[in-house]
Amino acid sequence: MDVITLLLTYFVAVNLAGLFLMGLDKYRARKNLWRIPESTLFIVAIIGGSIGSIIGMHLFRHKTRHWYFVYGLPAILVLQIALFFAVMNSPIQIQIM
Repeated sequence: MDVITLLLTYFVAVNLAGLFLMGLDKYRARKNLWRIPESTLFIVAIIGGSIGSIIGMHLFRHKTRHWYFVYGLPAILVLQIALFFAVMNSPIQIQIM
């Protein structure tokens, strides 16, 4: 398995986790069950699941009244995109065996 495949697999998995956690937390909110901490939802977004979390937020209409989710998740995504392009355009060449 090459590095690109590994990174894409990670990216897809963490975004599916973000989507799933938003849906699960919405379900648990409706049933008055134990909830997923907001910090966990943000951590999943920070480690690469921001797209899935944003889609889940809108798909399940969950956390859309909390300004720190409405503005925070897209801000995390913008920072991740900027970091991606900064790394891709850096003059440092990394050679992997």
